[in-house]
Amino acid sequence: MKAIVTVIGRDAIGIIANVCTLLAQNGVNVLDISQTVMREYFTMIMLVDITGCMVNFSTLADILRKDGQEHGLDIRIQREDIFEAMHRI
Repeated sequence: MKAIVTVIGRDAIGIIANVCTLLAQNGVNVLDISQTVMREYFTMIMLVDITGCMVNFSTLADILRKDGQEHGLDIRIQREDIFEAMHRI
């Protein structure tokens, strides 16, 4: 199963490394990543494979959210099918 991870916050060194490490520690594989810095704001969207995830989806969402709060970021994850349905016209 695939999911979309979004990260938004003030730019800082190590954001990508931190998020990727956190995902890897939980058995999540990064398939694609796009990031940019707009002025001082960092934005990233990732397509990830959660098939091998070692925790349930809501636990993973909580782990990402809490880590984001600790680093001044908004980190969210949505299942790809729900993300797709929300963004269809």
